[in-house]
Amino acid sequence: MVDEDGSALLEGLDETQRVAVTGEQMPLAILAGPGAGKTRVLTRRIAWRVATGKADATKVLAVTFTRKAAGELTTRLGSLGVGRDGGPGVTAGTLHAVALAQLRRRAADRDRPMPALLERKVRLLLPLVGGRGPAALVAAADLASEIEWAKARLVTPEAYVPAAAQAEREPSRPSAEIAELYARYEATKRKKRVVDFDDLLWWCGDALETDDEFASAQRWRFRHLFVDEFQDVSPAQLRLIRGWLGQRSDLTVVGDPDQAIFAFTGADPGALTGFTDVFRGARVVRLDRNYRSTPQVVGAAEALLADAGRPRPVRTATRATGPAPTITAYDDDTAEAQGVAARLRELCTPTLGWSAFAVLYRTNAQSAAFEAALGAAGIPTRVRGDARFLDRPEVRAAFDQLRAAAASAPGATFADHLGDLAGDPGAGDPDAGALDQGGDRHDGADEAHREHATAVARLGREYLAAEGGTGSIDGFVAWVATALRGDVPAVGNNAVELLTFHRSKGLEFHTVFVTGLERGLVPISHADTPAERAEERRLLYVALTRAEEGLHLSWSRRRALGTRVVGRAPSPWLAPIEAACSPTSSASRATGTGAVRRRGQSRARSELGDARDRIAHGEHGRDASTDAGPEPDPVLLEALVEWRRNLARASSVPAYVIFHDSTLRTVAAAQPTTRPALLEVAGIGPVKVERYGDAVLDLVRTHAPGPAVAPV
Repeated sequence: MVDEDGSALLEGLDETQRVAVTGEQMPLAILAGPGAGKTRVLTRRIAWRVATGKADATKVLAVTFTRKAAGELTTRLGSLGVGRDGGPGVTAGTLHAVALAQLRRRAADRDRPMPALLERKVRLLLPLVGGRGPAALVAAADLASEIEWAKARLVTPEAYVPAAAQAEREPSRPSAEIAELYARYEATKRKKRVVDFDDLLWWCGDALETDDEFASAQRWRFRHLFVDEFQDVSPAQLRLIRGWLGQRSDLTVVGDPDQAIFAFTGADPGALTGFTDVFRGARVVRLDRNYRSTPQVVGAAEALLADAGRPRPVRTATRATGPAPTITAYDDDTAEAQGVAARLRELCTPTLGWSAFAVLYRTNAQSAAFEAALGAAGIPTRVRGDARFLDRPEVRAAFDQLRAAAASAPGATFADHLGDLAGDPGAGDPDAGALDQGGDRHDGADEAHREHATAVARLGREYLAAEGGTGSIDGFVAWVATALRGDVPAVGNNAVELLTFHRSKGLEFHTVFVTGLERGLVPISHADTPAERAEERRLLYVALTRAEEGLHLSWSRRRALGTRVVGRAPSPWLAPIEAACSPTSSASRATGTGAVRRRGQSRARSELGDARDRIAHGEHGRDASTDAGPEPDPVLLEALVEWRRNLARASSVPAYVIFHDSTLRTVAAAQPTTRPALLEVAGIGPVKVERYGDAVLDLVRTHAPGPAVAPV
């Protein structure tokens, strides 16, 4: 249990983090960028307020956006003494889960049955959209997404058409038809006495506004509100939060406007960017230090946002200098996937397992090439979140289309059917994103369908080349299932993560490959408005900031689109990243960032070895701050250097990859004896503590001459 005055909870926090933990003025918004210690500050603020008697743990509601985040929050609070050993704990969960629990309690109190929960809208929407098979599933999924957007924005079926027009939405079918299907869906739910997840927020918000008894009970039950990822709240969620808060001010939110990437689902970051306008008397605290990533990674990401021309506070890195980001131009998308696989093979070591790496891409359809290339290279993979390529409705619909074409035109060749699958994308300028004939706009759903169809068509050409004959639908299905299966399945968690930019949010990896950085993909071709392009820029920012040390960017000079291979141009956002990392730029001189290295596909492997040699010889320099602070103990420093040298040799990696010289000198000076103390050392994060922490602490205990001194 922490001290009664909560002082122990402030240890290890920087000055701004302490202000965020102890601030009394509320409502309070904590703006926390990537690697700023967001969860650490949030949990310590809850624990500090409980420890000092300013909050009752049983009256705390902590809202997260995933069940996993809620579990992590309660675990961390337990380690801080809140809810540990059966003590009073907080209520933590997603808004939907909390709303459902409260609505069930309300129904029970009134002796009324609670409608059944409809887990998937598609079950009710399929009969409404008509048709059968994967194509109908895709249509139903598109309609479900549009209904979810409307309900997140508190838009009724009657108000959908003007609301969609104002938001410049262009769904896959006419807005009036969407509105009609939306209304029929709502009527079907009422008839069947079921509610969907979106209803939970709407109903609970209604109850808080219209039922005084329910509202009073809720506000007594939840007196202290904490909300994570506040930039992602929708109007429906904000309404519910304000309903629970009432006229009180005991609200703390954490978020980052620079990571607002879910407008397409109905989220509105305006509640965070305009926090002092939305909540009178509110205060905003900004955490601008990045403890996760090297100055090179932070510099690249900051340059991307600075290039937008919007004034913003610059975030700074606290870690020691690291390797320069790389930019690789590959001949085509197949070469890109194979090149990434080859570089992963080179980078993986016994101490840096597969789970330390992630491959990120803008659209789900891009995963197919990486699943195939990494599988062929014997690299275990895991596709997070969405179904694997062959299991997605869009892909199944494409296969159904091929089967239908073969049945209706048995005399045509398999190549002819591939040509019909995605049409001819050659009209227009693909580099500018006009991949459709005549340059007509497509919304995100249409874009996803077309991209998956073109991915299937590309695989079809590979199949024909591999078979050497005319091919057949059945032969193609068998071949592609085998090609994407790979020889090495993912074992446990030791696998390279394959995931979209969106799915990567909230995660972090030692080394990240950000791929497909071309016009038409980054930014996506259907991002036409300034707001949409700004969100695309933030989305790339999220992808870049997942990296702790290694950051590798790539694009393809040619990419398969339908049955043709077309020329591509690099994303316009690569230019500010490269400029910031240039040794002649002021930003790189300030952060120690090395030059971005461009690579061609044919030289990728040899240049990777050259880069390793440069790192081993110290080309990237040292942290300029190493001369400050107490002198390191020479005996301990020698032992640490020798341990690192032996481990580097055994792992076939440069010593730099394990720890910088500056990091070892800091350890030898501070002599930390616990994992938390080790985390305070610049250049040591949670991943390195997990890998090397016990060995380093053993060396400190064995060779330190006296009591350990806590790092300052």
